[in-house]
Amino acid sequence: MARSRPSSNRWRYINPAYYLKRPKRLALLFITFVCITLLVWDRQTLIREHEEEVSKVNEEVIRLQNLLEELKGGQGISDEKRSSSAKNSGLTKRKDVPDDPIDVQRGERVKDAMAHAWSSYEKYAWGHDELQPQTKNGVDSFGGLGATLIDSLDTLYIMGLDEQFLRAREWVANSLDFNKNYDASVFETTIRVVGGLLSAYDLSGDKVFLEKAKDMADRLLPAWDTPSGIPYNIINLAHGNAHNPGWTGGDSILADSGTEQLEFIAISQRTGDPKYQKKVENVIAKLNETFPSDGLLPIYINPHRGTTSYSTITFGAMGDSFYEYLLKVWIQGNKTAAVKHYREIVGSSLIDKMDELACFAPGMIALGSSGYGPDEAQKFLSLAEELAWTCYNFYQSTPTKLAGENYFFNAGQDMSVGTSWNILRPETVESLFYLWRLTGNKTYQEWGWNIFQAFEKNSRTESGYVGLKDVTTGVKDNMMQSFFLAETLKYLYLLFSPSSIIPLDEWVFNTEAHPLKIVSRNDEKENFGASDGQRKPTLRSHARKEGRFGDN
Repeated sequence: MARSRPSSNRWRYINPAYYLKRPKRLALLFITFVCITLLVWDRQTLIREHEEEVSKVNEEVIRLQNLLEELKGGQGISDEKRSSSAKNSGLTKRKDVPDDPIDVQRGERVKDAMAHAWSSYEKYAWGHDELQPQTKNGVDSFGGLGATLIDSLDTLYIMGLDEQFLRAREWVANSLDFNKNYDASVFETTIRVVGGLLSAYDLSGDKVFLEKAKDMADRLLPAWDTPSGIPYNIINLAHGNAHNPGWTGGDSILADSGTEQLEFIAISQRTGDPKYQKKVENVIAKLNETFPSDGLLPIYINPHRGTTSYSTITFGAMGDSFYEYLLKVWIQGNKTAAVKHYREIVGSSLIDKMDELACFAPGMIALGSSGYGPDEAQKFLSLAEELAWTCYNFYQSTPTKLAGENYFFNAGQDMSVGTSWNILRPETVESLFYLWRLTGNKTYQEWGWNIFQAFEKNSRTESGYVGLKDVTTGVKDNMMQSFFLAETLKYLYLLFSPSSIIPLDEWVFNTEAHPLKIVSRNDEKENFGASDGQRKPTLRSHARKEGRFGDN
């Protein structure tokens, strides 16, 4: 028995009672356990950080390889890559190649950004128009219409954020109320609310969205009841009283009056009621009566006479989306004779100031290259690429790598920032998306990725995304604009997605980046089956899978 005692002594160390009687040894054992745990955890952390660093290095290698290819091919974007687009005077749908792992990874990063922006809105500003991330509260910038929520519907759907989409859908069905004593902007309400709801309907097929879109369109319709048919730009949603802002001297604004065609034509096509389309197409018919030979209109229009006044001509604020919609209604109408007059507008202008807002123009020009012969199409595409290079350099020229609101150009000097704030605008990314889709040139993806990283570095906060008061100092503001979720993040996501997701020959984006299904217009008389017994146009739907849909 005595010889077995040492063995018994050894086994006592695994007996809990031994330590309970000796607190100091219990404490020593606990400290030893904690140290071993920390050592293992630190090792795992180092491995994870190493993997992340390797991933970043791989991305940088790919970026440098792309830059090297461009340098070998000549200045800027190589002619060889340019020639892959606009063949035979039409838009060509690129054949998809197997998913690039880098594109997939970047798309997931953008999706994560959307999830962060949305969860912040959901937590701090649910049902309000916009989130103020710094103070963590919601504000009603558009009369309490849930602008960010409606603007985000199609982005959530496209990215496959299904649970978030369903929660938003329930709010639309049960809480969205348009009967408000609020003087709404006809333009902003059309592109955000009507456009957002229509897009959600076209994507999901859920009729609750179409019913709500029609409700809002009916409330906006009295704005077009003017002697000329040029709409007033403000209307009370509850009472239907329409007027123009006092600061315009009673005039209507060009962009505000000519940027409802896509949405109201779509409402007519989907409901079978022609009244919406007639109202908005009459605007273009009226302007066409006295359209200037250079194709450029002043920004103020008299709603009583339908004539323009001597005022600024610009592709920037108050003019921009009018020109955008002339092209997009032609695309929406399947480029048929019924919409030929939308395209027959030409002109040129030289100015020394450019808004970042005008950076939608490269994408518009690239889209518009369709319909020309090969040489003309290439000329317009080259112009689009040169303009996109300028817009990208708006970002690259500042310390934060985010663009200011506008820039000035002076002979013999570099461009300079005018207004230096950045409010998370999408226009440059929008053009990069179109150029990527039309050319297959990965340079545009690299530019978009650099812009996204600048947003992540300078605009992301713990409770959403904010703009900058100054792109030089990086001082933050306190607003997450609804279009950041509707446009900026959506275009960035699509920039890294296959072209079968929202193919450009089947969908057209409104000016708030809400994709609407293209429905053919075969002749001058529209087929509105619900009103005259003729066949109602049908929308082809596609199955969804993991945030993607289209022809897979």
